[in-house]
Amino acid sequence: MDWLRVDRGDAPLVVAFPHGGTGLAGLDDQFVSPWQARLDTDWWIADLYAFVRAMGATTVATDISRAVIDMNRDPSGASLYPGQATTELCPTTTFDGEPLYRFGEPDEAEIMQRLHLYHRPYHDALAAELARLRAHHGRVVLYDAHSIRSHVPRLFDGELPQFNIGSNDGTTCDEVLEAAVAAICAASGRSHVVNGRFKGGWTTRHYGRPDEGIHAIQMELAQRGYMAEPAEPAEANWPSPLDPDPAILPVLRQVIAATLDFAKGQK
Repeated sequence: MDWLRVDRGDAPLVVAFPHGGTGLAGLDDQFVSPWQARLDTDWWIADLYAFVRAMGATTVATDISRAVIDMNRDPSGASLYPGQATTELCPTTTFDGEPLYRFGEPDEAEIMQRLHLYHRPYHDALAAELARLRAHHGRVVLYDAHSIRSHVPRLFDGELPQFNIGSNDGTTCDEVLEAAVAAICAASGRSHVVNGRFKGGWTTRHYGRPDEGIHAIQMELAQRGYMAEPAEPAEANWPSPLDPDPAILPVLRQVIAATLDFAKGQK
């Protein structure tokens, strides 16, 4: 499975990248355009966090675009945010509500095939890495890494805070871990929120079992912290390149160090 990348470390930390992929699985012609299908990618997210491997973390990433199937959605298709605008397991629109498909949307058989080919193998790999590390450590942290444009009116009002920390209202990780991450973000002087618009997706909610030694936390970054965001994304200007010296990188290094300290029992 050349679309699935697992880099193993021995530290009690797994960093997951479910939305960094741009591969369209041969479905290019089904979409209105390949660019539109890739619009909502968590751009450059694995590159931004590349430093975690030197700290001993395991990383799990997919090269499959979220437009094909969203690795961070409930495989049953149940909404993570009932009553709020969101996208489906196999999205039919962009975040802005624009249709993704040129003609027909994927039917149940097509969705099941994508689940079998991509969603399940990704989560099988993630579960295996958590089990491997949990066998050697008293507790393990799953850090689910995300990013999104700072302004998406259909999903949230105004400008999104720079750091959006999610623990599904404190259920997926110990409050000590959540507080440590929030304190670092607050000290940065940049905006942050805990369990705001993004409380943690299916990955965080599914794997976060603090009583069993697995603590899951999601970080959703506003993309302005590490790349230039145009007022209106267009094929000619989006995505912009990764900033060679991202303003938020020192903060993320502190956040990852704190998660490791927690996992190792130092906090």
